Amino acid sequence: MKHVKHEAQLLKKALEVGEGYAAKRGFKPLDSCISDKYKVECIYRLLVEDKLIQALAKDKEDGPNMKHKLVLWIKRQLPDDHPLLN
Repeated sequence: MKHVKHEAQLLKKALEVGEGYAAKRGFKPLDSCISDKYKVECIYRLLVEDKLIQALAKDKEDGPNMKHKLVLWIKRQLPDDHPLLN
């Protein structure tokens, strides 16, 4: 898995955007007491279900790979001149 510049900040942004997307789809907002690990998995599975990202192979479905998928997803959603992409 290739390291992405600003990965932690991009993951944070992906979680924000993913939670907003889930809310628009009618899901109840995730509580602030829910761990980021759980949020990553929930948002990842929602995006896979909606075919916005391609699912990982079953043997590769773990926390770091799901986080990486979300980072790659948000990189494609942000405008080219976004500070996190520089």
